[in-house]
Amino acid sequence: MIIEEIEAFAAALPPRRALMGLDLGTKTIGVAVSDSLLGIATPILTVKRKKFGVDADALLALIAERNIGGVVLGLPRNMDGSEGPRAQSTRAFARNFARLCDTPISYWDERLSTVAAERALLEADTSRARRAEVIDHVAAGYILQGALDRLAHMRNG
Repeated sequence: MIIEEIEAFAAALPPRRALMGLDLGTKTIGVAVSDSLLGIATPILTVKRKKFGVDADALLALIAERNIGGVVLGLPRNMDGSEGPRAQSTRAFARNFARLCDTPISYWDERLSTVAAERALLEADTSRARRAEVIDHVAAGYILQGALDRLAHMRNG
């Protein structure tokens, strides 16, 4: 089930279950997961994209293995807030994935997440080759952490 508004997404989440954040690229899918208290996002891996069924099976296996209670997809909006072809592709992926998975799915504006991830990796003096390997799941971590911070603000605000 796809839930656009983060407030409604929060209400649909089962208690004490981790969230998964995804950074969908054309060649890879960056994956991050949270702790069960929804405090910290941890980048875990990058899935090399093949075809939808194979990609979905890999993600569904992770959801089952890690007892994931919700999925946050990075939505690549343009800088003016409009949605272009990449955002449409993300929404199509979400619609197809929602047919296979009963976990709540929502979106998080991912503008500048890759830029932030790249900056963090540069500050950590990560080699160019290593940055290429990890950038997608580090970006997924930024996406998921943004959503977690918003959820925490809603709980505490």
